[in-house]
Amino acid sequence: MSVPSQLLFPLIRNCEIGRICSSMCYCHHKRLCCRSAYQSVKPSRCFADGKFASTFCRPNLHCAQLRRYVTTPQRFYLTPPQVNSILKANEYSFKVPEFDGKNISSVLGFDSNQLPANAPIEDRRSAATCLQTRGMLLGVFDGHAGCACAQAVSERLFYYIAVSLLPQETLLEIEHAVESGRALLPILQWHKHPNDYFSKEASKLYFNSLRTYWQELIDLNAGESTDVKEALINSFKRLDNDLSLEAQVGDPNSFLNYWVLRVAFSGATACVAHVDGVNLHVANTGDSRALLGVQEEDGSWSAVTMSHDHNAQNDSEVKRLKTEHPKEEKTVVKQDRLLGLLMPFRAFGDVKFKWSIDLQKRVVESGPDQLNDNEYTKFIPPNYHTPPYLSAEPEVIYHKLRPKDKFLILATDGLWETMHRQDVVRIVGEYLTGVHHQQPLAVGGYKVTLGQMQGLLMDRRARISSVFEDQNAATHLIRHAVGNNEFGTVDHERLSKMLSLPEELARMYRDDITIIVVQFNSHVIGAYQNL
Repeated sequence: MSVPSQLLFPLIRNCEIGRICSSMCYCHHKRLCCRSAYQSVKPSRCFADGKFASTFCRPNLHCAQLRRYVTTPQRFYLTPPQVNSILKANEYSFKVPEFDGKNISSVLGFDSNQLPANAPIEDRRSAATCLQTRGMLLGVFDGHAGCACAQAVSERLFYYIAVSLLPQETLLEIEHAVESGRALLPILQWHKHPNDYFSKEASKLYFNSLRTYWQELIDLNAGESTDVKEALINSFKRLDNDLSLEAQVGDPNSFLNYWVLRVAFSGATACVAHVDGVNLHVANTGDSRALLGVQEEDGSWSAVTMSHDHNAQNDSEVKRLKTEHPKEEKTVVKQDRLLGLLMPFRAFGDVKFKWSIDLQKRVVESGPDQLNDNEYTKFIPPNYHTPPYLSAEPEVIYHKLRPKDKFLILATDGLWETMHRQDVVRIVGEYLTGVHHQQPLAVGGYKVTLGQMQGLLMDRRARISSVFEDQNAATHLIRHAVGNNEFGTVDHERLSKMLSLPEELARMYRDDITIIVVQFNSHVIGAYQNL
């Protein structure tokens, strides 16, 4: 049976651009670090993209190697047009269409962009309008141990959410259409970057799993309407369960068999927003973040947190894990990582932290040679006693939009590692409004001459005059995240150096950055409040 193209539209990112550097030197393996339980006896091994490092990873040795790179004079500088070309390579904008000259949606549109550090990039992004229900879905997905899981989740999760929100009669209509071979109702209208690609090989597999899900919804719902929060939670959990099941069952097609195993053994965090009128729901699994930009009466900007990180910095998450594994309080979280290895405490995939040891061995031994030869898949985490240790269940936060809520930012942790949330909101707010609120020029503990101070003031003046240089809010934010100097201004020379760093070094200094900026329609939101 052919899969209806209007129902499934998976995408594959295939875009590589420049890399960045930093004046600091540190060894940074973001998500996943495979260490010996006894580091004083045996040196540790690290991996960041699903493979073991070819050598033992000793921080001092690694940093020494980095210093040899950093001390080499950088003689090549990018011109401003070249910098802009790199920064804008993955930008995308969408404006919600007007009807009869009026915009009736609470969303005006959105800007998105990505800047890779990994090769290939492990982040993904998705945006779509729900056609059979009201609302728009937007999400960022941060992969680790490879990009496979993030790719699969970015293709599939919105379908699971959309199906979960459909009324019983619509689900029945779709099922009858499939049975009779008729054309299906389109569920989603995707908003994608023109360079995005989609894989047809896995579409039939994805469709069959999705169909099984909506068949179960037909049997279980019995005409009951589904709450948005419940739909989001169920969709996350069900997709993760399907990723695991598909890997266990395998596929006669050798390509698909290897693909579903790659998806399951890699991992991904997800931060998804559903906007319907004044109702905003954010479902988060992992450590990407959502932030609401609020404009106060005096014109200043404030940030409202719409998600919580699921990692060791979240005390409630640490407590949850220790409660779920009461006899492993000393080992379940070590060195701020799950079992001493994984930074996010919730994620899709990552079956190394979910399956039993016997199941892992059985799947790897019966899998393709590429999987059996991968040292990571054969590695068993230390102190692995009571799986599953990891869940894809999201934490959902609801917010009723107000006219002063101007925009929502969804971003992977590559942004939040470099910028404070208040600075992020201020930069985007000033970009969208064109109003720049001068802050006192801070120089910290630096000794600054009058000539240097004049230069800083001239840079500030130039920055204000070029506030509209970017046509995309996400691009503007990435420019600041990568090029800001110690005084909080974008330094072109620094930005040029950062973007011209060879790709083998970029990942040592920062993470992939993916951003979606959603702009709200204050007039429509205000009208909702008056109803």
